[in-house]
Order: sequence, then structure tokens, then C-alpha cells
Amino acid sequence: MSEDGEFREVFPALSKELEEESTQTFKIDGVRTMAEETDSTGDSKTFTPDVVDYIRRCDTVTQALEIVEFLMKQNEISPAQAREIKGQLKSDGLRSFGSKKEKDHYLHHGIGEE
Repeated sequence: MSEDGEFREVFPALSKELEEESTQTFKIDGVRTMAEETDSTGDSKTFTPDVVDYIRRCDTVTQALEIVEFLMKQNEISPAQAREIKGQLKSDGLRSFGSKKEKDHYLHHGIGEE
């Protein structure tokens, strides 16, 4: 069997998309990076949770929406950021921001680990 035939057999939908030049694209909004910060001595890490960290602790979209509203009222996020986050929650769901972080996550996993 040729490589092309094997590829078609293993990945029929992808093969069809490539042959028809109708490849689908998806916007990924839930990926982010976090720079590690150190104090002046350079030997300890500090961490300030952001809206995504709070959302990742939620069990429901309703809880996440409450967090977003609260942070917006506290001026920790802008109304534009709140709209964008709410849109992602409604269209892509709660876990589009990452897996759920349980209580004491950082005690068990550290700051730099997901």
C-alpha cells in the first residue's frame, strides 16, 4: 500500500479536507503563558491569580460569569475583556480556559506547573 493510500485509510476525513482544499480552522482563545516572577533575591516565586485562574476553579459557567462580573466591578479587568471572556464561556465552555484546578492546587503542583 502506498503512503497516500495508507494516509487516506488512517485519516479519511483529513485526507478529504486536504484533497478538496477545504481545511477547517479554529480560533484558540484558551491558551496562555505566564512568566515566572522572582523577588529581588531571585530565590522565591510570587504569583498573583488572574481571571483565568479563578475561572479554572469554577464548577459551572454561572459561577465563572459571577467571577467575571465581580472582577470587572473591581476594575481588575476591563468591560471589553469581560465581554470577550463571557463570549468564550458561552461559545466554547468553561474548560476552554483549561482543566479544573482543585483546592490546594499550588501546594501539590507548584506555581509553574499546570
